[in-house]
Amino acid sequence: MLKRIAVLVSGGGTNLQALIDAQKSDIITSGEITLVISNNPDAYALERAKNAGINTVVVNKKECADQTEFEKKLVLALEENRTDFIVLAGFMCILSESFTKKYANRIINVHPSLIPSFCG
Repeated sequence: MLKRIAVLVSGGGTNLQALIDAQKSDIITSGEITLVISNNPDAYALERAKNAGINTVVVNKKECADQTEFEKKLVLALEENRTDFIVLAGFMCILSESFTKKYANRIINVHPSLIPSFCG
């Protein structure tokens, strides 16, 4: 059974596109991208996901009262999607220790630069 993958993004989505392309080329064989979540409603990554037929959700941190509310909305979207794994692909929000512990050993960051010094 394929594992359900959620990709969290903030911007253009070039890493997301690489993952979509890898999935279409059968390079990714054990999982399927089933959800893309962005904190930025204007992120082009959302268009990339829609073009690939992948469900999208926007959780705008600016519309949340605090980090706890923001992460509760993320968790709700992930749980509704029955997410098995999370890929942070240029997701420009810091996630709390409680969030990362909830998904221990199920999160990978493909954009591990020293932010904000080396963004993009």
